[in-house]
Amino acid sequence: MLKRTLCEHLANLPQLRTASQYVCEECVKTGDSWLHLRTCQTCGVTLCCDSSPNKHATKHYRASSHPVIASAEPGEQWLWCYVDEQMATY
Repeated sequence: MLKRTLCEHLANLPQLRTASQYVCEECVKTGDSWLHLRTCQTCGVTLCCDSSPNKHATKHYRASSHPVIASAEPGEQWLWCYVDEQMATY
């Protein structure tokens, strides 16, 4: 699955979680906008990236300690580990 494994969090993912919907699950509740979407690899929630005003993916990591997100953007195939600040492609 992974082309490059850089940390234990990325190396030990049981399977890739993909977005179940293509909206930021927090922004849609308040009517806010988002730029890019990320999917938490622990719980599967889809949230906005740090380029978006609300930065919900990073806020989710800080609140939950779920370490790995994946891009939910079409054509992008990468994962990011917040703990080790490392990326991998799949």
